[in-house]
Amino acid sequence: MTAVLVTGGSGFLGSSVVRGLAASGHTVTSADLRLPTTPVDGVGHVFMDVTDAAAVDAGIAAAAPEVVVHLASIVTPGKGSSRALEHAVDVDGSRHVLDACLAHGVRRIVVSSSGAAYGYHPDNGAAHGGWLTEDDPVRGNEEFAYSHHKRLVEELLATARAEHPELEQVVLRIGTILGESVDNQITALFQRPRLLKIRGADSPFVFIWDTDVVAVIERAVTGAATGIFNVAGDGALTVDDIAGLLGKPTLVLPERVLRAALAVGSRLGLTPYGPEQTRFLQYRPVLDNTRLKDEFGYRPTRTSRQAFDEWRMRRGS
Repeated sequence: MTAVLVTGGSGFLGSSVVRGLAASGHTVTSADLRLPTTPVDGVGHVFMDVTDAAAVDAGIAAAAPEVVVHLASIVTPGKGSSRALEHAVDVDGSRHVLDACLAHGVRRIVVSSSGAAYGYHPDNGAAHGGWLTEDDPVRGNEEFAYSHHKRLVEELLATARAEHPELEQVVLRIGTILGESVDNQITALFQRPRLLKIRGADSPFVFIWDTDVVAVIERAVTGAATGIFNVAGDGALTVDDIAGLLGKPTLVLPERVLRAALAVGSRLGLTPYGPEQTRFLQYRPVLDNTRLKDEFGYRPTRTSRQAFDEWRMRRGS
């Protein structure tokens, strides 16, 4: 069995990963700023602020893990958040965890990245019919904090792979997560009376069920495969597909009209989204999962369509 430390262990994914690893007999330490809502018998807990390099170093030194699962990040900023805080958690925090792993002889680090690291660009996946593979560059847009920060973290990891090959890496570029209790910026789009669509853009989504993500992370801890893997179900759904499944109409707008409306709305404080949001809707990263299945050895239990259908049915939509 393996000694594992999980950053963000009290979070949505982290708590499930901690439970799963403990149930499999691993020695697990959960590291987070807050105690878990439901503690797991036999699991240790260390209070860790990833923005504090000394605290991260001390926590990893004390736990002496063979593997670190790094999940701590800000996915959906709360009120009062700032770009500086998000950078401190996402990027500086990842650097501190990586440095501590190297300093204390950790054998492997498993990192939850995101499909957002590829960025939102009109030529995404041009070489593979619109599908992005792990060999495509990460070009996370600076105007989107989460996307940009995931890109910066992946650049840190790439440097570490070149300079410190003794530290194994499993980097998971995760698609849009759905699950029974998932609420995020994406699911909020689907709960509106009409789904917004930019004229001329299919805006396909790839989905992955939350238990599949947890299973992939658990396998990444002890499996033989290392490297970078897209984590998504088979297939994709366009905005029109999603609207049809929900029985909702679409509101189709030219990009320039929506951009102008968002510019005015954000200036007046009527919306948290700026005009750059049109890129998010137009050029979504569509993840090819071939390497996940063939090299990593995991086949998601649900396709993108099946994951969406289950989310919809559980919500009564």
